[in-house]
Amino acid sequence: MKLASLRMQSFFEEAALAITKMQKLGAYPESGCLVYEYMENGSLEERLFRRGGTPRIPWWTRFKIAAEIATGLLFLHQTKPDPLVHRDFKPCNILLDHNYVTKISDVGLACLVPPSMANMVTQYHMTSTVGTFCYVDPEYQQTGMLGTKSDIYSLGIMLLQLITAKPAMGLTHNVERSIERGTFGGLLDPAVPDWQMEETLAFAKRTSRCRS
Repeated sequence: MKLASLRMQSFFEEAALAITKMQKLGAYPESGCLVYEYMENGSLEERLFRRGGTPRIPWWTRFKIAAEIATGLLFLHQTKPDPLVHRDFKPCNILLDHNYVTKISDVGLACLVPPSMANMVTQYHMTSTVGTFCYVDPEYQQTGMLGTKSDIYSLGIMLLQLITAKPAMGLTHNVERSIERGTFGGLLDPAVPDWQMEETLAFAKRTSRCRS
């Protein structure tokens, strides 16, 4: 029980430190509480898969969400003096308010990369790999080398989910194959009837940069 208590305290301290860096949420060490702003539209995952029969997200709102997610991630990675790597970047950790403004949540696995490492290299060796399998950078899985590009890989998967509303498993391969075969339109979320095909195809192709 004592070990479990120490682990819980360690988790809270790490999360509170990350929150302090982000300056977006509230941390109350005396009661062991993390306070999140209420987000009326729930998580991006809930809305993309329309759980509970929620309305579809229009294509232009999805592109706005994509821009906000990328901007938020850039903010984390440019935190000074220590870059903050989220390590579990996925749709259920993106929250949406009533205007679909996004907020990044669940910083419990976030890692502050030491300044010395941030100044010299883009990666930092972790003793164990954490995160959600389909969103974890393959290089991080194999080597334990953590860097900002680990989050960027996850971002690329999430951006593809924004336009397809499909599970992450095998999604990259399926999108690339559909582009090669000229069947890309058939992979887009059918809940949206008016996709702007030229812009959406360009958007999908740009996500490949997240995996390079």
